[in-house]
Amino acid sequence: MRDVILKVEPVELYKILKFESMAPSGGVAKLAIAAGDVFVNGEVETRKRKKIVAGDTVEFNGEKIRLVSAN
Repeated sequence: MRDVILKVEPVELYKILKFESMAPSGGVAKLAIAAGDVFVNGEVETRKRKKIVAGDTVEFNGEKIRLVSAN
């Protein structure tokens, strides 16, 4: 698991996948979320615009990240 520093909170789930290169584009990220392939805090998440904040973990395609506040 790697830590990702959030400078702004909250961030929409699909943007995290895109900006952290877990998905090649926002469109692919949205499709993966809709298909139930993404986990937030260990639970399947199907809301593309789910607000992600510091302390959350996101898992997709064998990669897991933990979001940490910049403050």
